[in-house]
This record gives sequence, structure tokens and C-alpha cells, in this order.
Amino acid sequence: MSIDVLYGTESGNAEMAAEEIVAALGDGRAVDLQDLDPDDLTSSAVYLVLCSTYGDGELPASAQPFVDALQAKRPDLTGVRYAIFGLGDSSYAESYSLGGNQLAECLDAQGAARFGDFGRHDASSSDDLVASAVAWAETALADVATAAA
Repeated sequence: MSIDVLYGTESGNAEMAAEEIVAALGDGRAVDLQDLDPDDLTSSAVYLVLCSTYGDGELPASAQPFVDALQAKRPDLTGVRYAIFGLGDSSYAESYSLGGNQLAECLDAQGAARFGDFGRHDASSSDDLVASAVAWAETALADVATAAA
């Protein structure tokens, strides 16, 4: 099973966390969503997706081209498995982690299957982003391995 850690970021936090997940797992690769064509998603890989939220709940700049392509091409993502981790700030209650929510909705609409818990990191908390993201990734991968067994 190959692991791709995909990220959509505005300020670089999701990218940093994605790279740290790859380092902690000792496997996989970190890929910026803006460099990924939705047609390249495959059922032979597992995708860990990190997505920040920008402004009033919008997708970050690096995720928007991927979502635009998903909506235009409407590829059949049946068999594609992903877990998602949203970054946000709960002090903006109405828009907290909406970037991750929007991205998950777009993947789901094309038939992709989500596994594991929807991870979230709150920038207003004292929780360390990298530690939270790595713990989420390890738990999500354990969930998908158990389901496959």
C-alpha cells in the first residue's frame, strides 16, 4: 500500500505537517494539491489529506486548483480511500476548519471513501500541530489496515 500525504495550504502549516507525517511514518511522499491532477488518484494508494482554512472559510490557494479540477472533470473516484485532517482556528467559530470540510465533500461527491476520524487542529489551542497531525495519521492508517485485514 503506497501512502501519499496530500496538502492544501495558504501559509505553509499544512505542508510542514505533511512533511513531518512522511518523516514519522518513514514512508510515502508529501504532495501539494495544486500539483496533483484528480485523474492521478488511484485505488492502489491511501491518501492522507491535510487542508487548512483561509479567510472566511475558504479553501487555501494551493487546494483551489485541485477542487476546481475535481468539479470540472468529475472523475469516478470509487475505490479511492482517504482520511482528512483540517487546520483552522476555532476563534472563527463559523468558519472553523471549513477548508477541510469542503475538500472532503468534493472527494465524497466523486465516490471517494473516507476512513478514520476527521482530524482537526485548532490554532487557538496549545496543542502542537505536528504532534497532533502525526498521531492522527498513525491512527488513521491503523484503521485502514484493520479494515483491510
